[in-house]
Amino acid sequence: MSISLFNSDDLVLLLKEGSPALFPTDTLPALAVIPEHANDLWSLKKRPRTKPFILMASSSAELFDFVLPEALKDAWEIGSAYWPGALTLVLPAKGSAVKFLNPFGSTIGMRVPACDLAIDLLKKSGPLATTSANLSGLEPLVSVMELSKTFPKVPLLGPLPWPKLSGLASTLIKWNGEGKWEMLRQGSVYL
Repeated sequence: MSISLFNSDDLVLLLKEGSPALFPTDTLPALAVIPEHANDLWSLKKRPRTKPFILMASSSAELFDFVLPEALKDAWEIGSAYWPGALTLVLPAKGSAVKFLNPFGSTIGMRVPACDLAIDLLKKSGPLATTSANLSGLEPLVSVMELSKTFPKVPLLGPLPWPKLSGLASTLIKWNGEGKWEMLRQGSVYL
């Protein structure tokens, strides 16, 4: 089986042309597209459109451009404490990213991963719509060989081997008003 490996510059060009991509994070490998192509990601993953995607970026500042003003103070506070890292913040959001990533809601999950390869890619690509690299309802994949077998036409970020992944999903918390956070999923970060 051949693996389609690309450096970050070439992978960004493919992403901008509408291709999905696979890359490592600190938790699980990510399956990603430019936000405008999120429909392709739902199809590729065989995921219901009612399950939104996460917006991943190289910095808090890039993500918080999408956050509604009332949640910004709390978002900056917790983002500063845990990012880059394995914490996903679900925040009230504005702009086209909401329509692309969560067409039935008004929030977006946001994260800055603690993985240099991912950060380098995200600096060049801008924020990406991401999800764990697996078919919907199945266990997340962690090895490059499993990823290539399940998504044979999706290019992967090189070089190999990728940095060690935790193998655990990110912790997911939702902003519910000033100073109020709700745990949606316990992952690798304990709050």
